[in-house]
Amino acid sequence: MTDVAAVVPRGWSAADVADLGGRRFLVTGATSGIGRATATMLRLLGAHVTITARDMDKARAVLAAGAAHEALEMDLADLASVRRCAEAIIEPFDAVILNAGVMWTPYQLTVDGFELQLATNHLGHFAFAGLLKDRIRHRVVSVSSLYHRRGSFGDGSLEEIERRCRGQVPYSSRDAYGDSKLANLLFTEELERRRLMWGWPFIAVASHPGWSHTNLFSSTGAGWLSKASRLTSGLLAQSASRGALPVLCAATFPGLCGGEYFGPRGPGELRGSPRLVHPGPRAHDPTLAANLWRVSEELTGVVWEG
Repeated sequence: MTDVAAVVPRGWSAADVADLGGRRFLVTGATSGIGRATATMLRLLGAHVTITARDMDKARAVLAAGAAHEALEMDLADLASVRRCAEAIIEPFDAVILNAGVMWTPYQLTVDGFELQLATNHLGHFAFAGLLKDRIRHRVVSVSSLYHRRGSFGDGSLEEIERRCRGQVPYSSRDAYGDSKLANLLFTEELERRRLMWGWPFIAVASHPGWSHTNLFSSTGAGWLSKASRLTSGLLAQSASRGALPVLCAATFPGLCGGEYFGPRGPGELRGSPRLVHPGPRAHDPTLAANLWRVSEELTGVVWEG
């Protein structure tokens, strides 16, 4: 993390963003929720917006609504699909926003043999950004969650991280989701360290949307806790557009330093305008971050350096 903290004015919103004409942004998972809201705001601010999606019918609906300019097919849970998408990208982007995610899913392994949540929320994004690193000008923005505080990766060893990525531990959908969201922050911290070492031109920053009512809560299982989460989310959570403001801030606010993390200003970081926030202590563990990076390279076959 940087010693120079960004100061975001209270009440900051999309109206405070300068015209983005001529700038190019890529947003993963932008067919609904936070991703679609982020893409829509960027588009309205004049940016050229590219989205990625697993379901191209949904992507075409986003384009028809004027929320983005173009869509690329990518299934983050399938590394072959990730590679095809990255290979199709020629023009550079000012910022890449790694947003897509799945939440609290039943146990499922991907085609590559990885646990679905860690594959989608972390490994796919790790590989995609690594394949694109020479076509990113200014920022890599990872979208995490308050739920990262539940993540741990056990003892943090290489072996334990790999077992969790492969779904080879007793399964808890909430623990797997927490690990995946912790991974987003560990990735940001380690990417910032390595980009300074290797001289990459972009910075790595992160954000979280607080408690936002999105379609993540429509597919979180059938148990009483999941039903209660969906009900209270619909009644109390802020809109996806409000939840997307910390993401927009991380992607556009001038003068940021690498490693900064943005979330809602209100109590508990649940809702409100964006500000600089602080993650849980595990997100600052350099050994855990380095171990996760090493396992991620081995599992995805994407080596960033060189």
